[in-house]
Amino acid sequence: MESADLGRKGEAVAAQYYIRQGCKLVTHNYRTRMGEIDLILREPDGTLVLCEVKSRSPDPLSSPASAVTPAKQKKLIRAAKLYLQTTDQSDEPVRFDVAEVMPLDSGRWMVHIIKGAFEA
Repeated sequence: MESADLGRKGEAVAAQYYIRQGCKLVTHNYRTRMGEIDLILREPDGTLVLCEVKSRSPDPLSSPASAVTPAKQKKLIRAAKLYLQTTDQSDEPVRFDVAEVMPLDSGRWMVHIIKGAFEA
């Protein structure tokens, strides 16, 4: 599977995972000049979840989340601030998650959500 296809499929798998947990998908691939937020979801308790999805083939030497560097976190935080301001949700409770999504040999997917992976 090509990298772009793996990324798109990984985002869809992560979104479905959250939906099965009771979240509502607000938007996906929210793009700004500061960066992109892969998934924006609302938890049943009202928390807005801003999720960076990292899809990789399984590698015992590195985790997909390791690609969410401090520089990437800053971009995500800037994009989130813009989203919250433009949608008038600046006072909402917000959490930044990282979803690690990996295809398995069986054709299934492994999803690992790191809730509160970083803070603004």
